[in-house]
Amino acid sequence: MTTLLHRLPRAVTSILLLAAFGLSSSPAANPIITDVHTADPAALVHNGRVYLYAGQDEAPDNKSDYRMNRWLCYSSDDMVTWTPHGSPLAATDFKWAKGSAWASQVVEHKGKFYFFATVEHATIQGMSIGVAVSDSPTGPFVDARGSALVTNDMTTDVKIWWDDIDPTVFIDDDGQAYLYWGNTKCRWAKLTADLLHLDGPIHTVEEFKRFTEAPWLHKRNGVYYLTYSTDFPEKTTYATSDSPTGPWKQHGIINEIAGNCNTNHHAIITFKGRDYFIYHNGAIQPHGGSYRRSVCIDYLYYNPDGSIKRVVMTSEGVAPAR
Repeated sequence: MTTLLHRLPRAVTSILLLAAFGLSSSPAANPIITDVHTADPAALVHNGRVYLYAGQDEAPDNKSDYRMNRWLCYSSDDMVTWTPHGSPLAATDFKWAKGSAWASQVVEHKGKFYFFATVEHATIQGMSIGVAVSDSPTGPFVDARGSALVTNDMTTDVKIWWDDIDPTVFIDDDGQAYLYWGNTKCRWAKLTADLLHLDGPIHTVEEFKRFTEAPWLHKRNGVYYLTYSTDFPEKTTYATSDSPTGPWKQHGIINEIAGNCNTNHHAIITFKGRDYFIYHNGAIQPHGGSYRRSVCIDYLYYNPDGSIKRVVMTSEGVAPAR
């Protein structure tokens, strides 16, 4: 029995042990996906369900590199039980790309779903951002432009090939959409009404002196929150503004280094009256770590003045949302 339990995913093992002793438990546990390695989570709330999108880490156990070829999709109506929907999009579904399915985000706009994705360009050196579209949040998604939205030669002040990554899209109450992205420098630009083109110049957030990557923009009670990764190994910190374009006031750390994982990529959502912080760590063993990561979920809390409390990363995860 002991040998069998060691071979099972931790969440399944816990349920079997509790059942053996006549106890009951919620199936919630971190990491939430245990059959494959998942990283760089993004989430969308739509029609009473949460849709989770994550890249699939596929680096072999003896390799230390980011090997990601496609994204996976899961959904849940309680934040605990997750239904897999397979892969709605792969990097090579963009015919102008040659691979590397890095961080992404999906947003709903006028009844369609737009998948903003980081991929490596086939003919322009470096990482780029593409846009795919679907009639369903679970896909399949198809290239909406036939070309990249952002390419590495559009941001030449940073001399690295991976500075145009990690797109996050926020659509404000007036319908204006904003794209934030970047590594080393945080960039932003307005998007056109169809979400398929930049509407004006690319700007840099000059206030961020220790920006690494992974921006996420959300709004609460009239305040705009821009959360992002800083330093390396990464922590998550945040800034606030009364405008989606800044200027930004920097605040403190909200998530410490996540387990045995160098990166700290997150999403923030509100669902059924509670706020959630979705992130990854390297907890699944054996062979988990910086290149074989796993998505986790814990609660996010605000202070009465609107500041964000530090996230408490747990192995128990969250309770079912009602």
